[in-house]
Parts: sequence; structure tokens; C-alpha cells
Amino acid sequence: MADTKTKPVQPKQGLLLDIRNLRIEATVYPPGGEAPKTITLVHDVSLTLEKGKVLGLIGESGAGKSTIGLSSMGYGRGGVRITGGEVIFNGRDILKGGKEGFRKLRGREVCYVAQSAAAAFNPAHRLMDQVVEATLLHGTATRAEAEKRAVALFKKLSLPNPETIGERFPHQVSGGQLQRVMTAMALCSEPDLIVFDEPTTALDVTTQIDVLAAIKDAIRDTHVAALYITHDLAVVAQVSDEIMVLRHGRLVEWGGTRQIIKEPRQEYTNALVSVHEIEHQEQKPSATPFLSVKNVTAAYGGGHVKVLKNVSVDIYPGQTLAVVGESGSGKSTLARAITGLLPPEQGSVVFDGRTLGNRLSDRPKEDLRQLQMIYQMADVAMNPRQTVGTIIGRPLEFYFGMNGRERDRRVTELLDEIEMGKGFIDRYPAELSGGQKQRVCIARSLAAKPKLIICDEVTSALDPLVANGILKLLLNLQQVEKVAYLFITHDLATVKSIADSIAVMYRGEVVRYGLKSKVLAPPFDAYTDLLLSSVPQMEIGWLEKAIRGRRMASAGN
Repeated sequence: MADTKTKPVQPKQGLLLDIRNLRIEATVYPPGGEAPKTITLVHDVSLTLEKGKVLGLIGESGAGKSTIGLSSMGYGRGGVRITGGEVIFNGRDILKGGKEGFRKLRGREVCYVAQSAAAAFNPAHRLMDQVVEATLLHGTATRAEAEKRAVALFKKLSLPNPETIGERFPHQVSGGQLQRVMTAMALCSEPDLIVFDEPTTALDVTTQIDVLAAIKDAIRDTHVAALYITHDLAVVAQVSDEIMVLRHGRLVEWGGTRQIIKEPRQEYTNALVSVHEIEHQEQKPSATPFLSVKNVTAAYGGGHVKVLKNVSVDIYPGQTLAVVGESGSGKSTLARAITGLLPPEQGSVVFDGRTLGNRLSDRPKEDLRQLQMIYQMADVAMNPRQTVGTIIGRPLEFYFGMNGRERDRRVTELLDEIEMGKGFIDRYPAELSGGQKQRVCIARSLAAKPKLIICDEVTSALDPLVANGILKLLLNLQQVEKVAYLFITHDLATVKSIADSIAVMYRGEVVRYGLKSKVLAPPFDAYTDLLLSSVPQMEIGWLEKAIRGRRMASAGN
């Protein structure tokens, strides 16, 4: 066992964190029974972080951002190990501290804020119990002191009813509120460093701006240092003092935020900064829609919670309807009503001139074939034990009875259509990048030859370059296959790139609807204006301007 009394390493002057030549490897066990492989995730990366400063780690999926962030806590996910370098924290190499050293470090000196707050909280315990837990375990405050500190943090993070919100359970607060409670939980033990791992990626733009502002204020007021991990340069530009750009586990560029945004030196950084918005000219609708949602009302909880209220929209052949709105507005519920996963209480869904059965089980196989869906998280939408060829081939077998050479030939054609090629046919999901996984999900939907594909936040978890590639692919496929899309998103930049028409939803109702050129042209209703003004811009100081604008608008009302 390592000596827990390792002599402190001499740190560079004023540094809190000094990572030197970090090398991280992982053992991969292919599902097909092949021999395990060792792969390098991080290649000799070094970084430094001063007290009270924020370093942004940015890069595409698989760049090593989260792996490096977790290493600052001496932690590696299952099968991942640190095989080289030093992680010097507060003057000591924490990799030589042993298990006891890690136990004292984590939750006390270093805390972690995960991407999904909903998955990080125990649903059976009240929020306050979880917020103060680490503080009590480390014995740095009494219960009364910890709760007083937590309430002060709730106020600082602009949470509603800060004196009593701790009595609620996780399911009783919104996603944005839960993310801020998780930030309070990290700050409660008064750590020196917080690792923020994509803390706003799963949030809609209106909630994201509140959480970003709260995080930035809390960092400033508590003088805590932070590693801020994200794939969104516009977001990291608002909170970071410096930005480190990573790709394939290697350092690409590192510099001050203004330099990275305004004067990137490396080609890859420049590509990230200058991702161009896709120019998609809207198409005028044809005479008749082929799918109409007519006055649909839907509810959960035995009819007690109305989620859709008298919703009506039309989708035309070969065109894209984008449905936008904040979390809880009813976007995904609309998709569930269309697919029959949530039977409407009132109203109907008319497809190709006939009314569809309200329930999925009431619909014939042909209707199932013509309405397909692509989900947000490609990772959980595919069976990890099936090859790409099997995943894409299943709809061909189910809907068309294809097998053998006929099926393999069509799978190859689909892989060519999604710009991946035959070489991927025998790979497993674990061997693909995030963007490649999403392309496979697109190919699986196309295999059924549908008339409509529902895309539910399909680019929100992808970095800008990969997301741009997916959007271009979808538009090209639309021209070739003449397929229509119902595109659910909270990203207004994506809407501008892909939509022909837009439905803005708020609290279960459609509040603005029509061609893209009309919906995105002033004058705006208050909610659409809020959505548009909340989209992060690649501009230093944008967050402060947006918050000031929101306060002025609120005061004017």
C-alpha cells in the first residue's frame, strides 16, 4: 500500500492544481469475446490552475475532458487507470496518497458537479440531507452549521424558497433547480476545487442562462477554483479565465479565453470557433399536410396533470417542423402522442388521410414502419452487444423480411448514405464516437423507409462540429429520401439551420406557429423573445448583457 505520508511536492508558486504529463489508459473488452485491448485515453497532458480561477476544458466526445477532470480527484471510471504523470493538489501528489488520502480529498477539498443532476441524487432522500452529507462525513461543521451554510448557498444560487426547498425530494424541483442544488452541495463543504462536468448541457436555453449566472456568481463570491468541462465554446467563454482545447486525448491549444475565442492559433480550435450556421432555405408547404395533429390534449397521472392543451400542428411531405420550448413545455410529450406511446385524451392524429389509433398497440405494422424516431442519447438507444450491421439490419428483417445477402447489401447502402461505409458493419457501439453512434441510429430509422422521422434532441449532446455534420447529413438525406422530420429541440441555432416551419411551445400550448421566416421575425411575443435572447453567443461578457436585458424586461413588465 502507498505511503499516506508522502513528502509534499514543491508546487509552482500560487498554484492549486498542477497536473504533469498525465497519461491515462483503459482496458476494453469487446462484446464479441475477443481478447481485451488497452487503449490510451489521455496522452501526456499537463495543466495548471490557480486558486480562484476557472479553466475550461473543451473538445468533442472522446477528447478526454471528463477523464482529466476526474483525475484531479485521483479517480478513474471502471477499467480506467492513471499510468503516468503526477496530479499535484495543494502541494502534494494525490496519486501517492492511497485510498485513505482519496477519501479525505473527495467531497472535502475537491467536489464534483455531474451533467445529470437527476441521476446524481437519491430519490428517496430529501435535498437538504444530501446537500450536507459530505460536510457532516468530513466533520467540518455541525448539522446546524451545515444547514445554515446550505440555505445561504440556496439564496446565492437564486433558488426559490431557500429556507424550505431543502425539505423537498429531487422529483419535486425542476431540472434547472436540481442542477443548482447540486452546485450548492459541492460548495457546502467549502472545497478548494470544483469539477463541473457539462453542468448545463441537458438544460434548455432559458434555464441554462440562470444556472450559468448562478454558477459564475458562486465561483466569484466563494473564490473556489473550477475545472469547467463542456463541448460548447459559447458557454465556456462566459465562465472561464482560460480555455484548454483537447482532441483525441491530446492538448491542441491552451490560452486565455479572449485569445482562444478571438485569435485561435490551431486549425482545430479555429474550426470550433467558426462553425458556420447552415444556410437552409425554408420550403413553402404543399397543398395538404400528410400528418396533422388536431386539437390534441394529453395528460399523465390518470388525467390529473395536463401536459398538452389543445395542440394543433401540421407536417408536410419532405419538410421539417421544429418544435421548440423549454423543459416541461410538452415537446417530447407531443412526440409520444403522435407515436401512440401516450394516447391523447382529446383530439386526433391524422396520417396520410386516415386517423391513427390512439394507442401504439392499435396501429398496424405499416403505420409503425412509416413513423420512426431517433432519440437524444444514442448510447442508450442501441444494444451494446449487437454489431452495427445487426442494429441497422433489424428493421429490414422486421418490416421487409430481408435476410442474408439482401439484408447485408441494404445495410451497406445505408452505411454509405450516412457517410460511414462498410468498414463499420462489424463494429460494436463501444467502438464508435458519439457522432458515429447517432449516425447509426439515423440509418436504423431510414432502414424502415419511413415518411416521417421524429428527431428528439438528436444533436444536443454533441460538440458543434459533430452536430453540424449530423444536421447536414439529415438535410441531405431529406432531399434524397423525401422524408419529413419533426425536430424537437431547445437550440434555436439548430432550428435556424434545419426548419421549414416552427412551433413554439410553452406549458403545453403552442404559443407561436408558422413558417420559419415569420416565427423568427419581430415583433415577438414575450416567451419567443426570451428564447431567442437566451441562446449563448461566442462573445466575452454576453452572459452579463443577457442577464441585464432580462432584468430590464422584467422591470418594464
